[in-house]
Amino acid sequence: MATLRDKLWIWGQTPGTHHGALDNMWKLPGVNRMTPAEGCYYLGIPNCCRVGMLGEPQPPWDQEAMPLESLDKVVWSILGDTHSGNDEYLDEVLRMAKLHPNVTGAVMDDFICSPERSAIYTPERVAGFRERLHTEVDRPLDLWVVLYEYELDKPVKPWLDEVDAVTFWTWYGEKLEELEENYQRLRAIVGEEKSLIMGLYMWDYGNACELTDERMQLQLDTYYRWLKEGKIDGVIVCSNCIADVGIPAVQTLRQWVREHGDEEI
Repeated sequence: MATLRDKLWIWGQTPGTHHGALDNMWKLPGVNRMTPAEGCYYLGIPNCCRVGMLGEPQPPWDQEAMPLESLDKVVWSILGDTHSGNDEYLDEVLRMAKLHPNVTGAVMDDFICSPERSAIYTPERVAGFRERLHTEVDRPLDLWVVLYEYELDKPVKPWLDEVDAVTFWTWYGEKLEELEENYQRLRAIVGEEKSLIMGLYMWDYGNACELTDERMQLQLDTYYRWLKEGKIDGVIVCSNCIADVGIPAVQTLRQWVREHGDEEI
C-alpha cells in the first residue's frame, strides 16, 4: 500500500531562479543554492516535477536528469514559466522518458492564465500533446497542467478536459482560507474522476511576503485529510528554490513529513 510520502512531489527548478525573477520580485530572503535533487533529499520527498524557469534548463537535459535517477518519479515540463518551453520540449520529455524509466509524465505551467500562450496552445494542441505522451514511449505518460485559484472563474474547462491531471495552486495566502470552497468549485469543472494534485507554497508569492504559520498549517492539515480521504492524488511542494533560505515554513513541512510520511493511505 502507498504511503503519504509516495504522494509528495517537489516543484524542482534551477537554483536562484525565484530570486532572479524580475530582480527578486517576490522579496525572498537569503541566497538559494539548493538543487531539485537536494531539495528532495532535504525535505524527504521522493518525486520531482522538473520545471523550466527563466529559460533554464535548456535541452538537452541529460546532465539535469542524472541526479534525478535516484527518485521514484519525475515529471518534466513542456512549458515552464513564460520564459521557458516550446513545442521542442515535448520531444525532449519523450526522449528523457525513453532513457529514464522513472519519468512518468509532463506538465504545462503558466499558460492558461496567459492569453498569448493559451491562444497558441489551444485545447486541440494540448490533446495532441497528450496523445503523443500516451503512445510514443513503451508506457503511457501523463499530461499535467497548472491551474491557480484566481483562474477558477475563467473558461478553463476546454483545456482541463484534455489533460490527465490538474495541479491546483493557491497564489494568494489569504485565499487558503477558501480551500474547501475552491476544491468544490474545481470538482464542479473537472468532475469527480479527474486526478487532482494540490500545490503547496511555503511562501506567499501573491503578496510577496512570508506565509503565516497559521496558513502553512492550514494547508498541511487540509491536504493531509484530503489524502487520507482519497479526495486528491498528491501534493507538490514549492520548492527547492526557497528550501535553504531560512523560511520557517520549510521546517514546519519537514516535521510534517517526518511525522506522517510513512503512514499508509
